[in-house]
Amino acid sequence: MRIVFIHPNYHSGGAEIAGNWPPAWVAYLTGALKNNGFDDIHFIDAMTNHVGPDELRAKLAELQPDVVGATAITPSIYEAEECLRIAKDVCPDAHTVLGGIHATFMFRQVLSEAPWIDVIVRGEGEEIIVNLMNAMAEGRWPADRHKIKGLAFANEGELTATEAAPTVKDLDGIKPDWSILEWDKYIYIPLNRKVAIPNMARGCPFTCSFCSQWKFWRDYRVRDPKKVVDEIEDLVNNHGVGFFILADEEPSINKKKFIEFCEELIARGLPERIQWGINTRVTDIMRDKDLLGFYRKAGLVHVSLGTEAAAQMKLDVFNKETTVAENKEAIRLLREADIFVEAQFIVGLDNETPETLEETYQMAWDWQPDLANWAMYTPWPFTPLFQELRDQVEVFDYSKYNFVTPIMKPAAMTRGALLEGVLKNYRRFYMKKALFHYPWRGTGYRRKYLLGCLKAFLKAGVQRQFYDLGKTDYFSMKSRDDVTFGFDMTRTIADAQMADWEDHADKKRKAQERRDALRAQGKARAVERNAAKACGGGSQQMDEARSFKMPNGASATRTEPAE
Repeated sequence: MRIVFIHPNYHSGGAEIAGNWPPAWVAYLTGALKNNGFDDIHFIDAMTNHVGPDELRAKLAELQPDVVGATAITPSIYEAEECLRIAKDVCPDAHTVLGGIHATFMFRQVLSEAPWIDVIVRGEGEEIIVNLMNAMAEGRWPADRHKIKGLAFANEGELTATEAAPTVKDLDGIKPDWSILEWDKYIYIPLNRKVAIPNMARGCPFTCSFCSQWKFWRDYRVRDPKKVVDEIEDLVNNHGVGFFILADEEPSINKKKFIEFCEELIARGLPERIQWGINTRVTDIMRDKDLLGFYRKAGLVHVSLGTEAAAQMKLDVFNKETTVAENKEAIRLLREADIFVEAQFIVGLDNETPETLEETYQMAWDWQPDLANWAMYTPWPFTPLFQELRDQVEVFDYSKYNFVTPIMKPAAMTRGALLEGVLKNYRRFYMKKALFHYPWRGTGYRRKYLLGCLKAFLKAGVQRQFYDLGKTDYFSMKSRDDVTFGFDMTRTIADAQMADWEDHADKKRKAQERRDALRAQGKARAVERNAAKACGGGSQQMDEARSFKMPNGASATRTEPAE
């Protein structure tokens, strides 16, 4: 059975300005499939190679696959749907499969707008895809589709989701096939080195309201650090990789495992051959302040901190559980350890104003990170914060949900003014850095790295890729308040998806009502007990109070029902 995976041709002018990033998902899925006997697997990286519809059609016609699979984050969902539409058109007998975080949570939306997709893989794909491919190869599809966990599909017009599959417990049992990638294509511009994105853990124990990763991975699991270093050593020796970024939401959560990972890198002499970066929390930097020099020795050169917002009020909205003072101190500690530090700010919520944008700039300059990014708040439709702000969301064109397009309109600003304020922050910050910091500070390696970052920014600016500016009329003569972003306003929430949201909201409301009723009943029982004692009542009266039934027949117990 021939399987073809496609990475959709989507570009937004965000993270990709630093280089072409290898799509690790295909290596992990391919490894799992090959380990189970599927060896006729092909990959089309339409994003890196800018493969358009006609070229994709020709490639699929040549390969004649039995199965075509794609993945999608939210902004690339329409490109992924189009890839599978082309596949179904070229190879009508091929099974079309879609995975990824957007399809996992929005499968009703996806199946409603793209009926040519045969099946959606919900959640981690390695074990589900093997079960699915076995069913297809053995002729048990679609007869057995209801028996396979972690799927969603349309069945005679009805959208069906099977029971959720368990998370992958043995992460060390997954052997990614990195050879399926064209490694010469994946270059990290600041260092001009091949770049990889392996992972050491999956999941996150924190529940930031704007993030969906903790919902997707569900439980937090950490791999054996030695196995991770085995993988990195393979990437260095066999694929020439010279820089990697751990894909984990926060790889330093498990301090013991993270230290073991660093020790293993040092023991094998890998920091001389490869450097690396991570995303992590301010609290972990504060916790490990005495270990930062050790981490640098292990090759850690770049830390991206989720400082998120300058105003503490916004930090509280995001459930970040950090303070402004801690953000500043963490950045200072990293600089002293000679680790490049990148501060991430989220802007564009309803309460954004020119004054708050200016505040983020002033605070960024005061903190003095090496790099700073201002990301537009993007209301992922499957996050808690989206459900809270849903009535304020006007744009459902998911192709623009990319951190660089202002989806939300602040009450006191136009979207154009918001964009201009963000770009003004970038211009001021990096112009001053370029003139007074990058060429003159630190060792040769530090100078080279920072100038490489500046080169990436300038290249993206000249090519009008930065912040997707080439796809707007930002460079026209019209007022910034009149900038248009090309939203497809015909895009709406599908009826099936909206009905599911309303049903979930109704269940949450009823669960809250039950909790409130139980709490009220508990207070009433306490009042009765106190009254009974005051009147000389004994234990018999208290026992009768315990057996009291609520009007709906439920026992008055302190155990709260699950939602």
